[in-house]
Amino acid sequence: MDWKNNFPKLIKDLRLQYGYTQEYVAKTLGITYQSYQSYELGLSLPRLDNIRKLAIMYDVTTDYLLGVSII
Repeated sequence: MDWKNNFPKLIKDLRLQYGYTQEYVAKTLGITYQSYQSYELGLSLPRLDNIRKLAIMYDVTTDYLLGVSII
């Protein structure tokens, strides 16, 4: 699995499942709305600390976010 291609859809699906807005997730991560939006558009990738925060926010493992394992 190529996590760089699947990551944007995965985080968008999780965000929608939780009912969060992009603005809310960006604020929670401590980044700008535009930075978060670029993650979902596949234009950039988050730093490791933000991958960790996303995993905590969505109650999944970082491995899951990176496509290493399936929940």
